[in-house]
Amino acid sequence: MDQDKVGKLIKKIRKDNNLTQKELADKLGVTFQAVSKWENGKNIPDISLLRKISKDFNVDIVDILDGNNTKKNNKKYLIILLVLIFVGMFLFIFIKNRSDDFDFKTITTTCEDFKVTGSIAYNNDKTSIFISSIDYCGEKDETVYKEIECNLYEKNNKTVILVSSYKKEKNTTLYNYLKDIKLNIDSY
Repeated sequence: MDQDKVGKLIKKIRKDNNLTQKELADKLGVTFQAVSKWENGKNIPDISLLRKISKDFNVDIVDILDGNNTKKNNKKYLIILLVLIFVGMFLFIFIKNRSDDFDFKTITTTCEDFKVTGSIAYNNDKTSIFISSIDYCGEKDETVYKEIECNLYEKNNKTVILVSSYKKEKNTTLYNYLKDIKLNIDSY
């Protein structure tokens, strides 16, 4: 048994638990000078105090006597294990219950007045559209609009349905308005 190693371990335990020498001494019912002597390798706690340190700080008494820092983290490991089991179950259920993988396509338009870019994700059950940018490529427009709105419609035969909309009710230019537009249409 190396008193220096024991002292260094007691000091580490104390610091890891954010305790001063006095606070540790009060907890163990000794003087702070006794704790100082332990930490400096001049003395070691008696067996009853070693048991209390072991129990209070969840460190094996043999590890304290050997000066090893193998703190028992049973609760920590149990929590990590439970989280890993939960994540594993979630992934298993997700993978087992998902339908076909999504296919992805890029949406792009040629520029007449507006260039639209985005993506579409689809499978047998669901289609989602994400429009990431709309750029104006017509003549330079410095007009400040009091209100401006972008609408996305679906046309099916003669029926026209509003699918998504983005409206701004403050003074803005067309260029600044288009920078902010992001349309996400789920379950399309």
